[in-house]
Amino acid sequence: MPKILIIDDERAIRSTLKEILEFENYTVDEAEDGEKGLQLLGKAKYDVVLCDIKMPGMDGIEVLEKAMEVAPDSPFIMISAHGTIDTAVEATKKGAYDFLQKPPDLNRLLVTVRNALDKSTLVTETKILKKKISKTYEMVGTSAALSRVKQAIEKVAPTDARVLVTGPNGSGKELVARAIHEHSNRSGGPLVEVNCAAIPSELIESELFGHEKGSFTSAVKQRIGKFEQADGGTLFLDEVGDMSLSAQAKVLRALQEHKITRVGGDKDIKVDVRVVAATNKNLLDEIEQKNFREDLYHRLGVILIHVPALNDRREDIPDLVQKFLNDIANDYGNKPKTITTDALAFLQQLDWRGNVRELRNVVERLVIMSGPEITAEDAKAYARPVV
Repeated sequence: MPKILIIDDERAIRSTLKEILEFENYTVDEAEDGEKGLQLLGKAKYDVVLCDIKMPGMDGIEVLEKAMEVAPDSPFIMISAHGTIDTAVEATKKGAYDFLQKPPDLNRLLVTVRNALDKSTLVTETKILKKKISKTYEMVGTSAALSRVKQAIEKVAPTDARVLVTGPNGSGKELVARAIHEHSNRSGGPLVEVNCAAIPSELIESELFGHEKGSFTSAVKQRIGKFEQADGGTLFLDEVGDMSLSAQAKVLRALQEHKITRVGGDKDIKVDVRVVAATNKNLLDEIEQKNFREDLYHRLGVILIHVPALNDRREDIPDLVQKFLNDIANDYGNKPKTITTDALAFLQQLDWRGNVRELRNVVERLVIMSGPEITAEDAKAYARPVV
C-alpha cells in the first residue's frame, strides 16, 4: 500500500488531506512542521510527500532542498494558499514534482498523487533494472590478467580518449566497453552498440550515419544513424575489423571533425560521441593486407586494452561458474544449484576455445542435466558431450 507523508502546520488541512487519501486506501503519516517531516523521511520511505510552502520555522522550499539529500526518490507535491507562478517555478527548479493551490481541488489532488506514484514506481523499477543489467554485465574474476584490464578501465574511463579493445570471441570485450561507459562522465548518455560484422557492407554506412528519404530504393523515410543516436554518449563499434573501407573513411572523418553526413544528404551534422571499438582480428595484419586503414587504426587505438582468453585466466573459472549458477537460477526462478570442488577442478582443466561465452553455455547445460548438486561425473558427462 503506497505511503504518503503530509507536512503542514495547519491541523485542519492535515486532517482533511489524510481523510481523503486514506479513503483511497493510502497509508498516511503527518508532520506539523518541516523538521518533523525531515525526521520521518529519514526513517521511512514515502512514495509521495505533500508539503506546505508557508510554514513557521523551516518553510516548504527549505524542506524540499534538504529532502533531496535525504529522500531524493520521493516525489514532492508542494501546496500553498499564497501560490504564484514564480513560487511554482522555484519549487519545480528545486525538484518538486508538482504544485497545488490551497484548498486543493479534490480531483486534481488525486490525479496528481496518482501521477506522482507512477513516477515513484518507475524510478524504483528503473533502479532495479539497472542493478540487474549491471550484474548481468559484471566483470567477474580476480586473476592478474583480468586485474590489469580493470585497472586500465579505471584509468581511461573518466577521460574522453578513444579505446580499442582486442581479444578472442566470447572473452568479454563488450563488458569492457560497458564498464568504460558506466564509469565515464557520459554514463548519463546513451551507449549505442553496432555489430559491424552483422551488417551487410552496403548497409553499414546507412546504419552508422543514417540516410535521407529517397537516397536509395528502400529509403522510404529519413533515418537517424547510430552516431546521432549516441550523441552525448558512447558508440561501441563491435567487430570493427569487418567494416568496409568506404565506411572506414567516413568513420575517420567523423572522428577527426566530429561531423557526419547522412547517406544522400549534403548537410554536416555535429556529433559529440566517444567511440570504443572492439575486434577479434589483428588489425596490423589487416592493414598489411589492405583491409583496414592505418590512419583509422591510430585514431581508434588511443588506448589499447587486450581482454585475455579464458585459458589465460583459469583461476577465475570458479567465480564465473558461481555467477552463472546464480544468474541461471534467477532466470529459471529456482534456487541456485551447488557444484563440487572436483567438478570445478575438472572444468578448469578443459580447453575453452569459446571462452567465457562457452563456459556460460556449459554451466546452463549442467544445471539442466544434473541433480541438485553438480558433481565431477556430471561435468565429465555433459561439459563435452559427444555429438
